[in-house]
Amino acid sequence: MEATHRESAASIRELLANAQASPEMFRAALTKVAPNDRDAWLDLVFALDAVPDDDSALPRGCVPYLPCSVDVLLQIADHAHVRASDVFVDVGSGVGRAVALMHVVTGAAAVGLEIQPALVQASRRLAARLGLARVSIIEGDAALTAGTIMIGSVFFLYCPFSGGRLDKVLDDLEAVARTKPIRVCCVDLPLPPRAWLTLTSQPSASLAIFRSTLLDTPSDDIARHR
Repeated sequence: MEATHRESAASIRELLANAQASPEMFRAALTKVAPNDRDAWLDLVFALDAVPDDDSALPRGCVPYLPCSVDVLLQIADHAHVRASDVFVDVGSGVGRAVALMHVVTGAAAVGLEIQPALVQASRRLAARLGLARVSIIEGDAALTAGTIMIGSVFFLYCPFSGGRLDKVLDDLEAVARTKPIRVCCVDLPLPPRAWLTLTSQPSASLAIFRSTLLDTPSDDIARHR
């Protein structure tokens, strides 16, 4: 990575810690970095060290934590139209990298849901280190907890699990979607069909973005087809 990018990472980290980095400023700095260097640059900004090992709290059938690439998260921000008025929920949030990035790049509030205590603590330290007051981390099992986060409007699933656990989460998210429209963003995770979800965007082979249709009105249908 170029020295100028290392310097910009240190500068942006300081601005974030002092609540002086707007989403526009952060994204401008990020997009100046070559795509192949963006993940390393973000880790410098967030001062992220080695990821703690997965532990016995990870249930059988769950996928070990892997960070999602910066460019995929930027695609989610753009194609799911994440705004400052949204609440972004990462189901299986690991060290909090995705929730922190989504907050600083869009202004949206962000909630991480993670079952492993070591990763929960790491993510809470990250939010505290950067002064991210609108980022919160919940320790819990997504199969039992995801559907209780009723404030969520954008739900992110980076292949956290499959089978019955995924079915349970989707059933619970349907209850959220009965209260307001939501988007569900999936990376490396084919979703089982759900009548209440419609695919709206597939920016890449690994990323699919769905929206709920339970609260659609005729005017919504007209607007979508203009």
